[in-house]
Amino acid sequence: MDYYYAANGVSEIGANSFEWAYLLGIAGAVLALVFAFFQSRKVLKFSEGNDTVKKIAASIRAGASAYIKRQFKTVSIFYIAMFVLLVVLAIPGWVTPFIPAAFLVGGVFSQLSALIGMKIATAANSRTATAASGSLNSGLRVAFSSGTVLSFTVVGLALLDVAVWFLLLRFVFQLEAQDIAANMVMFGVGVAVFALFARVGGGIFTKAADVGADLVGKVEAGIPEDDPRNPAVIADNVGDNVGDVAGMGADLYESYIKSIQAALALGVAAFYGVGLHWEAMFLPVALAISGVIASLIGTFFIRTKENANQKDLLNTLRRGTYIAAVLAAVAAAPITFFILGSWGPYIAIVVGLAAGCAIAYFTEYYTSAHYKPTRKLAASSETGSATIIIGGIALGMKSTFAIVMIVAAAIIGSFIAAGGFGEFTMGLYGIGLAAVGMLSTLGITLAGDAYGPVADNAGGIAEMAHLGEEVRERTDALDSIGNTTAATGKGFAIGSAALSSLALLVSFISIAASRVAEYHPDRVAEYPGQFAGLNLSITNPAVLVGLFIGAVLVFVFSAMTMNSVQKAAQSIVIEVRRQFREIKGLMEGTAEADYKTCVDLCTKGALREMIMPVVLAVIAPIITGMLFGIEGMVGLIAGATVVGFAVAIFMANAGGAWDNAKKYIESGELGGKGSDNHKAAVIGDTVGDPFKDTSGPALNTLFKMLTTVSIVFVSVIAAYALWYQF
Repeated sequence: MDYYYAANGVSEIGANSFEWAYLLGIAGAVLALVFAFFQSRKVLKFSEGNDTVKKIAASIRAGASAYIKRQFKTVSIFYIAMFVLLVVLAIPGWVTPFIPAAFLVGGVFSQLSALIGMKIATAANSRTATAASGSLNSGLRVAFSSGTVLSFTVVGLALLDVAVWFLLLRFVFQLEAQDIAANMVMFGVGVAVFALFARVGGGIFTKAADVGADLVGKVEAGIPEDDPRNPAVIADNVGDNVGDVAGMGADLYESYIKSIQAALALGVAAFYGVGLHWEAMFLPVALAISGVIASLIGTFFIRTKENANQKDLLNTLRRGTYIAAVLAAVAAAPITFFILGSWGPYIAIVVGLAAGCAIAYFTEYYTSAHYKPTRKLAASSETGSATIIIGGIALGMKSTFAIVMIVAAAIIGSFIAAGGFGEFTMGLYGIGLAAVGMLSTLGITLAGDAYGPVADNAGGIAEMAHLGEEVRERTDALDSIGNTTAATGKGFAIGSAALSSLALLVSFISIAASRVAEYHPDRVAEYPGQFAGLNLSITNPAVLVGLFIGAVLVFVFSAMTMNSVQKAAQSIVIEVRRQFREIKGLMEGTAEADYKTCVDLCTKGALREMIMPVVLAVIAPIITGMLFGIEGMVGLIAGATVVGFAVAIFMANAGGAWDNAKKYIESGELGGKGSDNHKAAVIGDTVGDPFKDTSGPALNTLFKMLTTVSIVFVSVIAAYALWYQF
């Protein structure tokens, strides 16, 4: 293979064919978006059902649309302020002039993917309920197809974002590889801001409604879940869409695009010296393209028989996911060898894929009622709510070990495979490729996650519309597996976030070292080495203080989001009690509940409470950096990533296990619905709701946000940090 460089050592524009290969990235994005479009048309062809079903679905759709519209307005204020700040920083050159534009584009694409996913989910819920009236397989087809609309929109828009920006930077603005890489890793700040808003705001909404509906409806009034007499029932179903669909979509959009951007940047550092940097930059995009194709093929294997049990449904979803993973692994071999001519990076990719599958398995093991841990947790309800809460906390803590060890093994394995012991930067590139490998089949793994809220909504609609016991049994079967796939999706998101955050951290340190050397050249001689000018020793007080700040930030952030759910849920509890007390005939079913007030309370509470956690995530690294320099920021990111990773797994798995323990009892085990065991399990599930759907999932967005903000403000910190003035 021949490479052509100008006489002055700067590559000629377009001389290397891999610079143009990003056009394939656009083709892959178009393929994903076209598939998402046809899947949406497929879903909309199914019957929405009778007039009662249509009316209920319209209420859910209107509530979700109203919330998203108001959320976008609130977020836009923050976006305008951030955009102005970035423009101000660009004037003296603290950030490149591309950053403000990329900030807006990333935010818009992230919001668009969340909006499209939510729109199709709110259209599919009634169709899933109606299809389930015919057969279990029909209900599964509608719900899963709606999930693919979100997942392929996410990967399509993310690929489009990366490919178009590369082509613009290279061929319009004629930047070199190092400059493109430095810009690309900064482009994620807009995506990060919206992901955190969507995760926190959507999580507060959905869990405030869920907790309020369960505590007053199930526990106090003794009425079934999704009973139309419950004033919070529509808000609960709205929350599934704005939290578990829109929020999850924005979260994984961020993880997906950042894994590509981080690996792209690390590829420049690893291969620039041997002239393969354009190839190394393109490889993550090539893997993403092959992952789109593999995921698309995997979706055609998602079908089941009518009398399927939970194990059969779980195996159905596994089959599609594992087939996609195998196809992606097989395709990665010739792609990697053709582009880089080495098997080491390929092994790193396979390590990432294998780690993703292992995380999915262990998350499923600890959260599914098909396995012993959740069944034992359900049995602990025999002695009341206190024991099931204690048991759930213990289960969540225990579950962290396997998943943390999997990610640790993936880090070491990918580092060694890519040649890290021989060349440090090669090993770091391997870690970046492992993150890309783990997320390469996001097209099908996110679809399995997004299908769960649709099935949950379908069950609620079936209950409210009195569609029949057999329909509710089918939607409950789909919903129960949806809880497991949702927990698996959260584990996947958290694990991939840890790898992506590590890759971004390395990119940040590399950029920061060059900035410190520029503003404080005397430090380069004092602290030589891989990242000259930085003292990253664990004994450096700045690093230690940063570690402590990062660790405690996880708990402060979690406390803020948990308190937000508590306050919003309290307003729902008070309102539901008021309606039960004041609306005559409500409990008898002769009067209609005021659903709109509960939706409005959840919306106001979520929008009000989501601001401060996001502000904390933005200002924490800036303040830490201004006080303790780049070293303090590195400590902050490392502390928040390690502690946040473990706490996020604990919360997600404990919450998922509590939820499925409740579902296990509702299936007729241990006394069934209405029993003392069931009431205890409902309390446990209520405690777990903000764990698994608000605070836990938001943590992986938090530590990625810290890294991204640090990268954007690195020049200001390097120039003016107090730590460097002594």
